[in-house]
Amino acid sequence: MNLTSQAIKNIKPDPIKSKKHFDGGGLFLEVTPTGAKRWRFKYRFGGKEKLISLGLYPAVGLKEAREKRDDAKKALGSGIDPSAQRQAQKESLHGSDANGFEVVALEWISQNEHTWAPSHAKTIKNRLQNDVFPFVGKIPAKDLTPQTLIEVLRRVEKREAFETAHRIRTVLGQVFRYAIATGRVETDPTRDLKGALKPVIANHLPAVTDPNRVAEILRMIDAYRGGPVVTTALKLAPLVFVRPGELRQAEWADIDFDKAEWRYLVKKTKTPHIVPLATQAVAALKELYPITGLGKYVFPTPRTNTRPMSDNAILAALRSMGIPKEEMCGHGFRATARTILDEVLKIPPHLIEHQLAHAVRDSLGRAYNRTTHLEKRKEMMQKWADYLDELRGGK
Repeated sequence: MNLTSQAIKNIKPDPIKSKKHFDGGGLFLEVTPTGAKRWRFKYRFGGKEKLISLGLYPAVGLKEAREKRDDAKKALGSGIDPSAQRQAQKESLHGSDANGFEVVALEWISQNEHTWAPSHAKTIKNRLQNDVFPFVGKIPAKDLTPQTLIEVLRRVEKREAFETAHRIRTVLGQVFRYAIATGRVETDPTRDLKGALKPVIANHLPAVTDPNRVAEILRMIDAYRGGPVVTTALKLAPLVFVRPGELRQAEWADIDFDKAEWRYLVKKTKTPHIVPLATQAVAALKELYPITGLGKYVFPTPRTNTRPMSDNAILAALRSMGIPKEEMCGHGFRATARTILDEVLKIPPHLIEHQLAHAVRDSLGRAYNRTTHLEKRKEMMQKWADYLDELRGGK
């Protein structure tokens, strides 16, 4: 039964706990033991139940509370979380237009950051707060022109951060597409910036792709006399060729010795990934297990087993062996594997890309799932490990 103005006036507070009096459509009046009356709206977004406050009674009457509820439901109908929308507006500079670029951008972040890795979300926020908001944050999104935006990006280019300028342009485009979807603007001005920025000169990560030099590095790794954690990580890096961060953050719970598999979530894409473990990789992990197996991480830091080893540990080990930074880095083992598997072992490229956890699609454009070609990838990983043994032995 819906509330009436008279019924609200007659409500007496419970001396022990707050009581809810529902009006319908998710709107209810919460009455506290002290007699305070607060309007609240209950809704679901992204599969979760949420609440927002619509004001205190009698400052906000029944009619106004219903109007606020209806406005929130309209936002939901447009795919907008009313709570995120309100938070974005609070975080914006005081006095900003509700459709100001900063408000819209923060709202877009609130809508999407639950799907991003924390590091990615932090990067996006920092770029906007440092390079965009100070110059165009208060300007209504609909008033921003390509000429205004290119001036913003030129400031980034002046410090020779050309790649950052391109990435900011991409973010701006995503914000404007959100603004179009929510009725703030009609067009995306970043489309007219194509070709206006200075090109990015690729700076490839150093990697060794000559089999003879790979053989030398493998023998140097075998001769390395560091601690067991870093030593095992060095041995495993060329065998599994995952991203350095994924290797150092490997968890024992994700290692299945019986299946000879390592399964984990790729943080960059938030997709599951399977690394078949060759017999050589399993042997290296089993040798390390008595040392770190009681903790969470396969490769913990020396100070505590509650944190993974430093991202500089493998780099420092490579440098201590006399391998210069211009020749090889932790990430370089991926390029080594990709090149030799393709050019020397003649492995089909799509199997290599699958194992590198890159996005691979079928002829219809559909993304393959994580178990695609798993048996063939197991064969490939064993063949790769055996080939590295042959190189190490001088063949």
